[in-house]
Amino acid sequence: MDLDRLRAAGLVVAETLDAMEAAVEPGITTKALDDLAAAVFARHGARSAPQLDYDFPGATCISVNDECVHGIPGPRRIAAGDLVKLDVTVELDGWYADACRTAFAGEPSAEAVALATAARDALERAMAGATAGAPLNAIGATVEQTVGERGFAVCEVLSGHGIGRRIHEPPDVLNYYDPELSEPLVEGQVFTIEPIIAAGGGDVVEMDDGWTVRTADGSLSAHAEHTIAITTGAPLVLTA
Repeated sequence: MDLDRLRAAGLVVAETLDAMEAAVEPGITTKALDDLAAAVFARHGARSAPQLDYDFPGATCISVNDECVHGIPGPRRIAAGDLVKLDVTVELDGWYADACRTAFAGEPSAEAVALATAARDALERAMAGATAGAPLNAIGATVEQTVGERGFAVCEVLSGHGIGRRIHEPPDVLNYYDPELSEPLVEGQVFTIEPIIAAGGGDVVEMDDGWTVRTADGSLSAHAEHTIAITTGAPLVLTA
């Protein structure tokens, strides 16, 4: 892995997320947020990885409230109190990086704040333990425990993944403990950790648009994600 080029891609992701998060407010459309992201990409000569790899109908994925992932940007206007997931993956000079933040429009509910905080805390705790030699399944165990302690659930079918020359590469990085995934992490390995969680149950369904995934019970969902590179100490967070 070329960590310098991955870091360059990661910095574009971080700049894009900063711009989008600052623009989230009641009344803005998800298309306007997506256009803002596309402008940042263009300034850096980067491309939308979902468009490049999967012909996704947007530069970024923007998922609102009970939508977990892969929301399509469009005319929807963000309302006060909405929970907005901004998921950005770019390709720059053949290298990919991916991160997500959960943002609030206006004054969020206490439940929304607690849910988003749980996702961020699960990500931070999982990253802290992601060091060379640690088992891969320790990441999922940490996420699952952190989220469960707050009274929320992980969406088990949605997970992190290896990344580098494509969006999705091995390994799958689950958000729950799987005893079979005991292989040790290796220095230089690059992947995403991304707790995708729900205020209710963790079951999800795909919407009729063929892309958007939402909670099956209509409960709120939050998502936090970084791309990291494994070292013998703390991981390098490439999208910070």
